[in-house]
Amino acid sequence: MPNSKLIAAIALMTAVVSLAGCAGKIRYPSYYALDLPAPVSAANQSAANQSAANQPAPNQPAPNQPAPNQPAPNQVTPTHGSAAVRQFDAPRFLRGGAIAYWEGPDQLGFYEYHRWAEDPRHAVTAAMVREIQARGVFQSVDVFDGRESPEYLVKGTLEHLEEVDQGASVSIEVSLSAQLINLRTGEVLWQDTSSKTTNLDRRSVPGVVAEMSRNLEDAVQHLVSSMQDRLSARTMSSAVEH
Repeated sequence: MPNSKLIAAIALMTAVVSLAGCAGKIRYPSYYALDLPAPVSAANQSAANQSAANQPAPNQPAPNQPAPNQPAPNQVTPTHGSAAVRQFDAPRFLRGGAIAYWEGPDQLGFYEYHRWAEDPRHAVTAAMVREIQARGVFQSVDVFDGRESPEYLVKGTLEHLEEVDQGASVSIEVSLSAQLINLRTGEVLWQDTSSKTTNLDRRSVPGVVAEMSRNLEDAVQHLVSSMQDRLSARTMSSAVEH
């Protein structure tokens, strides 16, 4: 009997030590956020350029300053009314939280311990709002909440945001599409897609996320620039007709 008790005690201690060892090996996920910096507004850039141009050269008198209420040269004046950006859509695999990667043409994988801190759709939507605001295309622009009645609606889809592995080669694929709708008439005034694929020198999740951020920033800028050009062309065409 004493031997049986001793064996049971040893077994219990072994189990406790084993559990403690397993507990010490628990791995927690790492979280990442897309870095899409706020753009410099057209008005602020114009003001900065004007300020730099007005700096006198050494030993030279300061040039005449514009009147306080005089608009800065080249300042963008919004020519369109209110707009709203509806939250961008995305395929289900980009909304699940885990960062996705392609192991082959038909094999999609997910990083088990590397996840998005924020739904990428939210980051893209906010970036579109900031870029449109900075360019001064509309008198006002915000995220569409269903309560307001804007004149124009921007909606789109985050189609790709993945790492693509092909043997030793690692690349990042990003694709973003959007369209602008006149809510009063239902007319689609503009639509475009921006896609970009770039190669990475080496594979690391922080490097993957950084490259995704750069590509998305470029895609957002391309789409808003394309939309601005289209609206400007329509405005000029309308002015000529009248």
